[in-house]
Amino acid sequence: MEIHFQTKEESNKKQLEDFLKLSKVDRIYSFLGLILKMKQFPIKHKIENKNNNFVIELKSK
Repeated sequence: MEIHFQTKEESNKKQLEDFLKLSKVDRIYSFLGLILKMKQFPIKHKIENKNNNFVIELKSK
């Protein structure tokens, strides 16, 4: 295991370079994997569906 000390700008630049080295398909899979990982993070306020929403229905003649 190696430890690298770098600035935030250097880290962001390295991450971007590594991402751009991937093929287009691998970039999409990487992005989708990130989305799935984000769903695992806890959230402070859950939105509850109370079904008390105001609904406008437009009926055609």
